[in-house]
Amino acid sequence: MSLGDDCISLEGLKVDCIVGVYPHERQTPQRLIVDVQLFLDTSHAARSERLEDSLDYELVCGELAFLLKSAEFRLLETAVHALCRTLLLPPVEPLQRRAVDAVRLKLRKPAALGSKAIPSLSVTRRANQQQFLREEKSFGTVDVIHESADFGVYRLNIAPGATLPAHVHHQMHESELVLGPQLECQGRPAARGSVRRWPQGLTHGYFNPSDTWQSILCVDRPPFIETDEVPSDAAFGAISVLDAWTM
Repeated sequence: MSLGDDCISLEGLKVDCIVGVYPHERQTPQRLIVDVQLFLDTSHAARSERLEDSLDYELVCGELAFLLKSAEFRLLETAVHALCRTLLLPPVEPLQRRAVDAVRLKLRKPAALGSKAIPSLSVTRRANQQQFLREEKSFGTVDVIHESADFGVYRLNIAPGATLPAHVHHQMHESELVLGPQLECQGRPAARGSVRRWPQGLTHGYFNPSDTWQSILCVDRPPFIETDEVPSDAAFGAISVLDAWTM
């Protein structure tokens, strides 16, 4: 099966993160290098000259860095699987970005074997081979991207005019990357590409004031526990807003 002729490549993305199964790897970040090729129809962007008809390179890199830093993967196999599925997830609305037809992704772990060799894993995944569970929520929908014993990756889709109600977590550690350009978090504008890591017990919530769907990429450690999303009427707590590179 041909992947098609149009391909956007991002090569040599360097991310320092927790990755590996050995005790020392669970304590000290090490570098991963990501090379990714994204296959999609770019003819629409060529005609319209609108970024929404193609891909925002910076946001794609931010998504990859966010996932690698937040999920703390044990195996390259798990990391590659979750990264590819995130990139292949269909957009909530066509105007958000162009759909990706296929992904070819390579992860390298240069420090794992010292100077002996550089282990890597390369895979190719196609959108038409992926299935995603979508759950209906009061605020919109949730797409389940990947779940393991350690973590879960989700996309939260907030409907126009809807509120993701204020809540706290007492068991889960939650990190969120804002994908939509018009969300409010804790009563303030939440810039696209901004990251928030929610400490346990801190009240937080979102509001979509726009007339289009807005999305958030979320990593929960451990994977989502429904009973741990506890409604809260406390005031919103202060939190530092980060980006995918410094979180």
